[in-house]
Amino acid sequence: MAFTTFIFYVLAVVLVFSALRVVTARNPVHAVLFLVLAFFNAGGIWLLLSAEFLAVTLVMVYVGAVMVLFLFVVMMLDIDFARLREGFWKYLPVGAFVGLLLAVEMGLVLGGKYFGLAAMPAPAPTAADFSNTREIGRVLYTEYAWPFELASLVLLVAMIAAVSLTLRKRRTDKWVRPETQVAVRHEARIELVKMAAEKEVEPEPEAAADDAAKA
Repeated sequence: MAFTTFIFYVLAVVLVFSALRVVTARNPVHAVLFLVLAFFNAGGIWLLLSAEFLAVTLVMVYVGAVMVLFLFVVMMLDIDFARLREGFWKYLPVGAFVGLLLAVEMGLVLGGKYFGLAAMPAPAPTAADFSNTREIGRVLYTEYAWPFELASLVLLVAMIAAVSLTLRKRRTDKWVRPETQVAVRHEARIELVKMAAEKEVEPEPEAAADDAAKA
């Protein structure tokens, strides 16, 4: 067995175990941490496939940003997870059917040669100076430029919708209209007022004696 094959099996076993723990862990924080572990192992498998850019993107974007955000949301929000699990057994038949279907598809892909299916040709070896990042960028901004722009538009709409859902007006909110701020002249912002100097009032003898007694 080659060393790369051994590493693949180790990463695959840890990935499957962590994925199972994501859906079976009772503590939501533990589930999120197991999902982070699953993403790390998936990034390692991408490295074995010579897809360094995808591996780094998976770790930086999902582990470094998305999953950390999920973890903070789970820890900060007071969610009644017991209530969310009330209808778990109702969806168990559908989940079992989907899981069985995925297992059959994975078996066909991994054991295709045992079923008389033609094996996929091995990828051609790449040159030493081949760059995955440059190749992905070339394909993304030439052949798939229009779908890429549509995906960015969908993300923009989702961001605006999230801000609109969380924006709530309250009676205690204080705000100023932008057009009013722009129309204000600099002379009206500061007003200098000339006041006469006040004389220092001397304390009465009785009040001074009381202050001295207290001291």
